[in-house]
Amino acid sequence: ARLVTADQLHVTREAGDIPVLVDPDANHLLITNYQAIIDARLMKSHPHPLPIPVPLHIGLGPGFHAGRDCHAVIETRRGPTLGRVYWTGVTAPDSGQPEGDPHRVLRAAHDGTLVAHAKIGEHLQEGQLIAEIVDKYTSTQVHSPFAGVLRGLLRDGMEVTRGLKLGDVDSRDDPALCRLISDKALAVGGGALEAVMS
Repeated sequence: ARLVTADQLHVTREAGDIPVLVDPDANHLLITNYQAIIDARLMKSHPHPLPIPVPLHIGLGPGFHAGRDCHAVIETRRGPTLGRVYWTGVTAPDSGQPEGDPHRVLRAAHDGTLVAHAKIGEHLQEGQLIAEIVDKYTSTQVHSPFAGVLRGLLRDGMEVTRGLKLGDVDSRDDPALCRLISDKALAVGGGALEAVMS
């Protein structure tokens, strides 16, 4: 698979690659012929309908109702049903809390522009500066809540909104884990593949 922009969709498919398009409002469904849509908008509430019907619409996580909003929904909450495909009904509801240690999740204190001071995979000390959120009036620093590895961080220069997840710190302190697909992503991806193959 290859991350593409809308103008690269057709040439990517012609090259035999699977195009991955970030399209939160599903604006580009009209310009190509899809066999399946993996709807990973993760809005955690009733999703806006797609602008056109598709042969197979697979929703990820809470908010989707299989048989009503989509053809199938995949469980995204950790536990014994993680990655399960539901052809009718819904997944577990959104708990409103991050899984694991909630202190690991970095959030924006206010609207502004993210200025990164650390890189994914970098070892951090507790209290170390990771990023700043800058607007025309103020700058707020984001520090590491504990010692560990920066596992995720939004791109430098990205516009963010108050409360938005900016990234997370992994207390396992193993930079190699940042370059591997997580067990959760494997389970959810496996569920999506199962739904497509079904």
